[in-house]
This record gives sequence, C-alpha cells and structure tokens, in this order.
Amino acid sequence: MLSLKLRITKARVLYFCFAFLTIFAGCNSSAKTPNAETIRLYVRASDAYAQGYFAETAEILKTQNNFAPALVLRAKAEYFYGDLEKAEKTCRRAIKLRPSSLEAKLYLARTLRDKGDFEGAEKEAQTLLADNPQDIRALRFSAELAFDLGNFDEAVILLDKASEFSAESAMVLLDRARLRWIAGRHDETALKSALEDLSRARAMLPWNTPLLRSISNLENLINGVL
Repeated sequence: MLSLKLRITKARVLYFCFAFLTIFAGCNSSAKTPNAETIRLYVRASDAYAQGYFAETAEILKTQNNFAPALVLRAKAEYFYGDLEKAEKTCRRAIKLRPSSLEAKLYLARTLRDKGDFEGAEKEAQTLLADNPQDIRALRFSAELAFDLGNFDEAVILLDKASEFSAESAMVLLDRARLRWIAGRHDETALKSALEDLSRARAMLPWNTPLLRSISNLENLINGVL
C-alpha cells in the first residue's frame, strides 16, 4: 500500500499535469505542450525549492530548456544558491522563450544588480515598470535600486506607489478571510486562519480607509463565534 505522502505527491503530479496541459492548450495553441516527464520534474523541483534546496532544484531542472516555468524556477534557484552567472543565462533564456514573463525579468534585474551591473539592472527595472506599473514587486525592486544609486527622492516616490497598490493585496486577504468564514464557521482552525488573513490585511493598508470597517466587522463576527 502506498504511503499517504507518496499518494499525495502522485496526486500533485497529476494535478499539475492536468493544469499545465490545460493552460498551454487553451492559451497558446502554437506553444509546445510539455510532456508528463517535464511536468513531473517541475513538480519535484518545486517541492525541493519550497524546502530551500536550491542546488537540488537547479540540478533537477538542468536539462529543461524549453519550458518557461521550469526555466524561471531554475533561475530563481541559481540566484538564491549564489550562482549569478548561471542565473543570468537562465533568466535570459526564459525571457526569450516567454517575453512576457515578469518573474524572469525581475530576477534578471536582481541578478544584474548583485553582479554590480547597475546600468543593466536599471534598464531592466525601467522595462519592468513600463510593462507592469502597478506591480508591487517591480516597484519595490526599483525603489531598492534607486536607493542603491543614491536617488533617495525617487526611491520614496516608488515606495509610495507600492504602498498605494498594497491595498489591492489587502483586499485579496479580506476576500480569502470571508471565504474561510463562510465555509468554516464550525471549524476553529479555519476561523483562526481567517483572523490571520484579516490581521495581515489590516497591516497592509497604507492609510485609514473604509476597508478597515469591513475588516473590523468580520473580526468581530469571527471572535464572537470563537
């Protein structure tokens, strides 16, 4: 009999296979559909990455050069492992394969900055912001880069913008808390998770907004049940 852990792993592989095949078939009929082995390696590498095994992650995906998500994951693993040369090459390959990949561009910019190529990093950051002006990660990285270059006023402006957009992230947490409240009114664990979401949402709000009232109301309801 298969162990529970092995059954869960196999189920995850099947799930990711189905998900990726569906996405690739539906979104881009001209793209090469990844085979089951590619997806299996990607799921295995994702597990290794989540546990902080960056060298192992890169090793698992070392032959995967035609599947953009695998390339991005490998680049991130190489970056955190400290192999900046490989990370840069993998990022560029991922961008060539999928020019719209924000994550690949972000990690390319981070890699260039860490290599001391501030001019290249700044160029990538400008491209990131031009294509994704409301992305908090792009704004935060650009602010960090501006600070490193001594452009303190620009860094503050960029962080102000990121702070404004963080309200959207707070709304995501509020929505998840609502779902947990509706689905788990008799589940103490679900209710405590909802309260954690609400606490994080409150902390992310940049100023006093009407959204705070919604957060407080839901907190009161959940605490009343607990």
